[in-house]
Amino acid sequence: MTSQDTSAPAPSTPSAEVPFRYTAALAQEIELRWQDEWQRRGTFHAANPVGGLTDGDGRLADATRPSFFVMDMFPYPSGAGLHVGHPLGYIATDVVARYRRMQGDNVLHALGFDAFGLPAEQYAVETGQHPRTTTEANIEIMQRQLRRLGLAHDPRRSFATIDPDYVRWTQWIFLQIFESWFDEDAVRPDGGRGAARPVTELVAAYEAGRPLPTDVEGVVEGATWADLDAVTRRRVVDAQRLAYVSETPVNWCPGLGTVLANEEVTADGRSERGNFPVFQRSLRQWNMRITAYADRLVDDLERIDWPDKVKAMQRNWIGRSTGARVRFAVQGGSEVEVFTTRPDTLFGATFVVVAPEHPLLDEVPSAWPDGTHAAWTGGHRTPADAVAAYRVESAAKTAVERQADAGRKTGVFTGHLAANPVNGELLPVFTADYVLMGYGTGAIMAVPGGDERDFAFAQAFELPVVYTVDAPDGTPEGARTGDGAVINSSNDEISLDGLPVAEAKAAIIAWLERHGVGEGTVTYRLRDWLFSRQRYWGEPFPIVYDENDLPVALPAHALPVPLPDVPDYAPRTFDPDDAQSSPEPPLGRNDDWVHVTLDLGDGPKRYRRDTNTMPNWAGSCWYYLRYLDPTNDEVLVDPELERYWMGPGHSGDGDDRVGGVDLYVGGVEHAVLHLLYARFWHKVLFDLGHVTSAEPFHRLFNQGYIQADVFRDERLVAVPAVEVVEDEGSATGFSWQGRPVTREHGKMGKSLKNAVTPDEMYADYGADTLRVYEMSMGPLDQSRPWETRAVVGSQRYLQRLWRNVVDETTGEVTVTDDAPSDETSRLLHRTIADVTADMAAMRLNTAIAKLIVLNNHLTTLPAAPRAAAEALVLMTAPVAPHIAEELWLRLGHEQSLAREPFPVADPAFLVEETVTCVLQVQGKVRGRVEVRPDVADDELTALALADAGVQRALAGRDVRTVIVRAPRLVNVVPA
Repeated sequence: MTSQDTSAPAPSTPSAEVPFRYTAALAQEIELRWQDEWQRRGTFHAANPVGGLTDGDGRLADATRPSFFVMDMFPYPSGAGLHVGHPLGYIATDVVARYRRMQGDNVLHALGFDAFGLPAEQYAVETGQHPRTTTEANIEIMQRQLRRLGLAHDPRRSFATIDPDYVRWTQWIFLQIFESWFDEDAVRPDGGRGAARPVTELVAAYEAGRPLPTDVEGVVEGATWADLDAVTRRRVVDAQRLAYVSETPVNWCPGLGTVLANEEVTADGRSERGNFPVFQRSLRQWNMRITAYADRLVDDLERIDWPDKVKAMQRNWIGRSTGARVRFAVQGGSEVEVFTTRPDTLFGATFVVVAPEHPLLDEVPSAWPDGTHAAWTGGHRTPADAVAAYRVESAAKTAVERQADAGRKTGVFTGHLAANPVNGELLPVFTADYVLMGYGTGAIMAVPGGDERDFAFAQAFELPVVYTVDAPDGTPEGARTGDGAVINSSNDEISLDGLPVAEAKAAIIAWLERHGVGEGTVTYRLRDWLFSRQRYWGEPFPIVYDENDLPVALPAHALPVPLPDVPDYAPRTFDPDDAQSSPEPPLGRNDDWVHVTLDLGDGPKRYRRDTNTMPNWAGSCWYYLRYLDPTNDEVLVDPELERYWMGPGHSGDGDDRVGGVDLYVGGVEHAVLHLLYARFWHKVLFDLGHVTSAEPFHRLFNQGYIQADVFRDERLVAVPAVEVVEDEGSATGFSWQGRPVTREHGKMGKSLKNAVTPDEMYADYGADTLRVYEMSMGPLDQSRPWETRAVVGSQRYLQRLWRNVVDETTGEVTVTDDAPSDETSRLLHRTIADVTADMAAMRLNTAIAKLIVLNNHLTTLPAAPRAAAEALVLMTAPVAPHIAEELWLRLGHEQSLAREPFPVADPAFLVEETVTCVLQVQGKVRGRVEVRPDVADDELTALALADAGVQRALAGRDVRTVIVRAPRLVNVVPA
């Protein structure tokens, strides 16, 4: 590549249309010109150390130079476009990226699009327009809006998940998972035990004598690998793949015509998208064995720099619990296995409950056992009638409705009796739909003396209660859920009586293991990831099925498998309110695509394609890797590039951490779904040697949200916020079309009629003003209210900065080459030191507050010293890059300041006496700050309003006044 032209663009010249006063019109002219210039020069091209991606001058990166990979969470291109709440995180990452670039790092910052999404498919169902057409148009709109914001992305690294090249590698990763199994004895690259290994190694182990599983069709006790035919061998392997097909209970959402992962179902048992009811159904679907990674997903949270809240959410979702599996022998049937975290209460078990889907119910006794209580039968003549009727009844309930029924008189006796292994007592086996087949073993031992739900169930069905925890005399009847001395828990061989709970648990587990009726174990709330979707707009599976209905991987050269044309895009369910309805995926309507003749090594044969598609999470599981090597069609990512940008110690700081993206910014709403799935995929790729980083994202930062006033009329209907006026005559203080309206804070959006678009801000103030305002509103990790009238304050800062360098009348530069005074030098270098620390810690609002103080000081001088003005321009550049570039040019520099060194403080000017200033809100101390004895009132005001403690105490309220008693006290009084 030849060196690019880096000559400076011509600065603005005075004219009637473009005056020298920094107005919105001048801001627009400057911003558009510099955006074109950055693109022409390739200013933000991130150079790789190898390959074809160089910097703007055609140079590869020095592999010894520290790299910094900063990334935003994948945006979905909505047809509604952006409102001013959306760019908050994008501006923040841009500021950090620009700052790190000026610190000498080789910065990679790019933005792609998560383009497989349900909104485009729903629009296609309504209009018949292909989802690709809608999606690509939306991407174009979003790209325009974000470019106007001046984001310093490398455009060569952008892509969408719907691009054929990207789909190809998503399907390739799926095949890597499909062709792998989890070997608990394998040693990982990081020294840990348990890893994904190719299934070829599993086959080799069976050929060498590894014992065969006996729960696979066609495998008999004592059989060897040589005894099995080809089909049975494949079934043995398929049952252990990390991606596998199974008939399992799933979350069936007729309203969307598809199944959902657990993470896509709300706590109310409804779909996260559309709010439709979700039911439990058994369907044949693709699953991913994420449960094999449960321990690593929990334990490795300690190795990454994530918010504690997000770590806690992932731990809770995985739900690791220690306890025991206990087997109850069933009279005339197979045994029932339960998992319990309280095996010490086994002597208090008085009945067993299984899920309606439990296989024990496929065979029930022909008649009720002698002595069956009338309340247990549900009024049915036989157990078979009772169980069949109850299964139909429970199928019509959502998972949440099933849980809500726990403890009520819902359920029936199955006719089965199970022997309690610790005392031989025969316990009635009930089926009740609050027990879910997809959680645990689908069966529980019920201890009404120690569990409130079990106690309520026992009361409803007149079952006995045995207490195993001691309690003082006079304790009310009911479950004893606390810890206490164990009672009523002994047999001829063991007594737990009098033991503390922990000792009792250990003792009973050892007894169960000696007698072969149970063992200590760990269980998880996490379930394998349901990976099939009955939709059109998603990645097709790179799988076909042979004449035995067994899955066959397509070869890599056959990728990508494209989406076919279909007559319509609607997922059909026949009856969206019927839990028993079945899905009909849109892909199944193209028979020429579904049934194909292929030569996969055994000669031409007829195969059937999978008509499901992958969930939209597939594309977002690995997109960060594509940013590193976006044009590679040979490998997923060049190993040298992955090590340079993401490998352990890649940032040059000499640490040995797990590697990953240096800074990942996005909303906390992705704490489980996207982040958990991406970590799982990355760990599989790590085990297989495709990446060297053990985690995808080293540091995660959750930005807050921009809220806006929502105004509602007497009907509680939202009215257009821009049409509301302050009205002292109104009882609420606000009116719309002469009628009083109430004000509340809420999310910004079209439905609440309070959205403000970036385009409006660009036109009225300019992109730099919007950037400064959003970064100065408060701490980045906290939500904050939007106030359009307050934007002018950020504009004034930039106008003063402009006037400190440029004469508004002549356009001439006004700075002086005289040395700054000692007072100015002290303030300048203190500002440099403080802003450097704030930028590094992402305290962008306080950094801006200190820049404002320095800027205001310079306005009091006859002329700003060049040394101070240039340093201020450089420090402003990450936040307001366009005006900074323009001023840098006018100050006589022909090269862009994008890679100019960030100013460095002179320690000689940092030695000064300080005093502690107390920051109050309504007289209550909310923070403290060290300041100079001669600090000005306006500087103290700015510091107080930027303080995190003050911001929390204000909680979005307007400020009525600020009382300053320099240098020791500031009291903020809210309105």
